Amino acid sequence: MIKGGYKLDTKEFLKKLSNGSSVSGFEHGLSDLITSSFKDHTDQITTDKPGNIIMLKKGTEDDSSIKIMIAAHMDEIGLMVKHIEDNGFIRFTNVGGIDPRTIVGQEVVVHGKEDLFGVIGSKPPHLQEPTEIDKAIKMEDMIIDLGYPKEKVLELVSIGDPITIKRDFKSLQGSRVMGKSLDDKAGIAVMYEAMLELSNLKHEADVYFVATVQEEVGTRGAFTSTYSINPDIGIAIDVGFGSTPELPKGATIDMGKGPGITIGGNIHPGLRDQLIEIAKQYNIPYQLEVTPGPTGTDGRAMQITREGIPTLCLSVPLRYMHTSVEIIDMEDVKNTAKLLAFFISSITRENLEGLLCY
Repeated sequence: MIKGGYKLDTKEFLKKLSNGSSVSGFEHGLSDLITSSFKDHTDQITTDKPGNIIMLKKGTEDDSSIKIMIAAHMDEIGLMVKHIEDNGFIRFTNVGGIDPRTIVGQEVVVHGKEDLFGVIGSKPPHLQEPTEIDKAIKMEDMIIDLGYPKEKVLELVSIGDPITIKRDFKSLQGSRVMGKSLDDKAGIAVMYEAMLELSNLKHEADVYFVATVQEEVGTRGAFTSTYSINPDIGIAIDVGFGSTPELPKGATIDMGKGPGITIGGNIHPGLRDQLIEIAKQYNIPYQLEVTPGPTGTDGRAMQITREGIPTLCLSVPLRYMHTSVEIIDMEDVKNTAKLLAFFISSITRENLEGLLCY
């Protein structure tokens, strides 16, 4: 068991993740950061063919036969270069679920032969037709302006280059933080914090922390990594809709009140009950998140891989999902990680079979 080593502060780690670039299909920009941060506290790190980073922390029993997989996706929604106009403006499309209403006037970085700063522009309201004023601007009517003529743009930019919204991670009041792509880099931070917690706990199970790819375009990385690992238990760490006044109470979870424990068809009832019992035992705040259908997370892919994997999902409350100003509470990150670590520690060969029975 590897113990000790340099411990990067979880908030600082999350800041580096958020400020980095990892558009779905182009996640390699975060690989070095993630592997270097986990390597001193895990026993083995591999990267599979799709690009998932699989980090194994062996159990404290030499002959452990239990495998628990923890998945959080490192990819983020973004944009992609689609066409370069004669005047050098860039036309673009979305990668993942971007609401066009949120990107007008945003600063961006085009990841061409070098990182290029630009802005998203559109027709000024003064020149819009009366029929256009009350309508959201479509993505196909927006352009990215790098300030270069076409010849220079063609020299540095290619069709298919990824684009990220430029937004710096910031601390708000108290323990709240804001940044882009906290969906689901908050989940990576939870895995990191849980890994550190486990260094102080006994756990029979071998734990596979997986930073998955391409979740935002179809949970692809979770399918392949789950198939490869074939775990006894799969746990997806993602984000849930943080409550704000305009959202229905039943569809949200409150920030600062702990992780959401998902209830629904995706979720194994015996493992869910054990998770709730652990939260109560260690006085860890939690909330119930009702999701009657597929969760829309890596948990769905994990559940239906191979013969089926007993699956759980934990959600960090997050406001303004799929915008560049997502907000979370670092206390929720810490409590999610604590619950995850104590749950893993509670799983033994003696109780696993009973927990998995319906």
